[in-house]
Amino acid sequence: MAENFRFPRIPLYGPAVHAFSRPSPRLSPRLSRRSLLALAATGPLAAAPLAAAPAAAASDVVVGGARLIADGVQANGGGAVPGKLTARAWLLADQDSGEVLASYRAHLRVAPASTLKMLFADTLLGRFERTERHLVTDADLAGIPSGSSLVGVRAGITYTVEQLWQGVFLRSGNDAVQVLARMNGGVAKTVAEMQARAVDLQALDTHVVSPDGYDHEGQLSSAYDLTLFARHGLRDADFRAYCGTRAARFPAGGGKTFRIENTDRLLSGAYGVTPYPGVIGVKNGFTSNAGNTFTGAATRAGRTLVVTVLHPKSGHNAVYEETAALLDWGFAQGGSARPVGTLVEALSEGGARAGGSSAGKAPHAGAETSSSAGAGPDGWGALGGAAGAVAVLAGGTYALRRRRSVEAPPAS
Repeated sequence: MAENFRFPRIPLYGPAVHAFSRPSPRLSPRLSRRSLLALAATGPLAAAPLAAAPAAAASDVVVGGARLIADGVQANGGGAVPGKLTARAWLLADQDSGEVLASYRAHLRVAPASTLKMLFADTLLGRFERTERHLVTDADLAGIPSGSSLVGVRAGITYTVEQLWQGVFLRSGNDAVQVLARMNGGVAKTVAEMQARAVDLQALDTHVVSPDGYDHEGQLSSAYDLTLFARHGLRDADFRAYCGTRAARFPAGGGKTFRIENTDRLLSGAYGVTPYPGVIGVKNGFTSNAGNTFTGAATRAGRTLVVTVLHPKSGHNAVYEETAALLDWGFAQGGSARPVGTLVEALSEGGARAGGSSAGKAPHAGAETSSSAGAGPDGWGALGGAAGAVAVLAGGTYALRRRRSVEAPPAS
């Protein structure tokens, strides 16, 4: 279909997006994730903020291995890890083996921004056929937090599920997330299912308040958990195809379309970033409160590496530059590096349950988490992780969604 309409450009990232900047309050370190799960069994919880506690004792079992909460950069052999990394936390792992090749504060809980959409996608992708069509209503779009990143979904236009997912992956559209969540039975139900999915994946640093990663009080994840989401998602053919799509046509109504492009700069090469050879996605994020976040994956010589970089000190390109530096190290030196930990498997897929968790444990002595301000309306902050935890504790079986065979990565 020829382009005969250009939808107005909508700001996705930058000062105009999530413009509030009030300081994050200090959060109580008293409740561990174990405590929250126990409380969830006795009654509903609000979206309670989660916080880091003192570093885990030597006897504690940490998801992925004890070194992932040890102080400083963790690496064994393979030469010196890039020395100019400024991120508050990062992790580099092998996609196939799950070996963590190097890390820094892997379990530090911070605001994830739109990288949390990886968990949203991993939870919901199998629920609807790509060709299913949905006529968007005003009710579908009600309650989207002010300042959200948008792809341009409009009431009165019919979209395919594929187009909505393109809006999620390429433009990080919270409007597309909202519509898919409504199709799934509502925002609160989707949040509960995402939290249950995180528990199943043993991503116990993650507390879900909204499906889109927007800044909400208590919405937290970690470099370890985000890498788990990416690794698991990349096993799904649709997930892999969407996150690797560079551009697509999006409906504008009346048979017209406009072009949308992927905001992953390692994929697109936008804003002066050199496209990374062999890149296959995955998801970036930014809010004023969270800063820049990114999980990226690339394949070289038959090996796929996954990197998560959270909150570098400055510059919108720094998150991509530091990701590229870690990928370069991994491909050049990672073969001789001995793992410092492992990405665990989902419980519902045969993964062994970790004997303990990093939840409530600081990955770095004295470190604190970042909280996110401004709980949103319409159920976005009303349920948090409690319902998902209740579902797990009640013994409900997590329904495994239909998996498709993984397609070959796109050519570099």
